Amino acid sequence: MIKVSSTVFKELVKKIVLIILGSLILSIAINLFIVPNKLLGGGLSGVGLIVQYIFNFPMGITILILNIPLLILSIFKINKRFTAFTVLGTISLSIFLIITAPLNNVLLPVEESYRLLYCIYGGVLSGIGLGIVISNEGSTGGMDIIAIYAKKKYDIEVGIVSFIINFIIVAVGSILFDFKVGLYTLISMYIASTLMEKVINGLNRRKMLLIVSENEKDVSDAIMNNCNRGVTILYGEGAYTSHRKNVMYCVVSLGQLPQIKRVIKSIDQEAFISIIDIAEVRGNGFKSPIE
Repeated sequence: MIKVSSTVFKELVKKIVLIILGSLILSIAINLFIVPNKLLGGGLSGVGLIVQYIFNFPMGITILILNIPLLILSIFKINKRFTAFTVLGTISLSIFLIITAPLNNVLLPVEESYRLLYCIYGGVLSGIGLGIVISNEGSTGGMDIIAIYAKKKYDIEVGIVSFIINFIIVAVGSILFDFKVGLYTLISMYIASTLMEKVINGLNRRKMLLIVSENEKDVSDAIMNNCNRGVTILYGEGAYTSHRKNVMYCVVSLGQLPQIKRVIKSIDQEAFISIIDIAEVRGNGFKSPIE
């Protein structure tokens, strides 16, 4: 019982530390690359940027204020665990945005020829930061809460809601400032979303193996004993020969794949191996990046 409690506590501490780290990386991306370039953003960060550009009011404080009613909505309409991690992400991001604000002046002046570079690096860092936060069940609040609530109540896809909200915010910002700024922002947002997906899924990539071998028992025993991965036997039949064949089903991490292939080939050079990308695995031996 003590072991289980200790493991849960360590996992919780790890998530908290990584959510804070991700928030720090995101705040650096915003203050070092996004703000000096006068770029916009999606969600409440985009609103905070617009307010900061017009009124010179710190976006960290704006984000914190605007998140209060949304966090109350999250407590009552979503769930307390999600809300707790969201509060952590929101407060961390707001504080780090204020602390790292001096970075606004590090890369000044902004020349037109450097704008695309700022977009790329800002998008990369933003994506990494968001990916770390989200892969640890966290959120930076804002429109994430609205999107998840819409999904829960009206069964509208989270991606659709987020896209509509972000499009409106960027469109308003483009009208207020410069249409070209909106185009640069879209580049940065696309890079950020791509990197975010890479961080969330790339660090948890899994491969599904379907293996057909005449030495089925030896192969399955070697995988289980040498690679510590489970094997499930599926009963199949050759469509052309009508011969019964057992198909071994196994899910492994990307890092284990070379070892698994070596083990199989060392036993049966003629083994048929089909390797398939899978988006998510839940269950014994695997943890989903997002619950």
